[in-house]
Amino acid sequence: MVDPDWIEHRRGSDRELLGWMAPEGEGFVAIDLLGHRRTEPVDWLEAEEALEALGIGYLAERYELLLDTGEWLRVRIAEASSEVITLRNDDWAVGVVQLDYSLRFPVGDGLRLADTPL
Repeated sequence: MVDPDWIEHRRGSDRELLGWMAPEGEGFVAIDLLGHRRTEPVDWLEAEEALEALGIGYLAERYELLLDTGEWLRVRIAEASSEVITLRNDDWAVGVVQLDYSLRFPVGDGLRLADTPL
């Protein structure tokens, strides 16, 4: 769940949500759509610039999800909201059943960028 003190930051051209700016001390921390901190406390303009530079392209990257078995499964983000992140297994082989997984926002250490391309 999004902290009520966080301030939405939307892209100027199309008003797409890019993340939030979380007040911390004398500055603001840029928070992405997965709930990850993208800066240390910085001034307002620097936090905005960090979110603008980040965009939303990282949502299309390949990720790995830590399963209860301790194994990592290659996934893609199917949907991201401020309540739940929906993931789909990233195996597009013929006959493979697509499975969805849900993580509560903000995601923790159980989701990481995949290190190697397929």
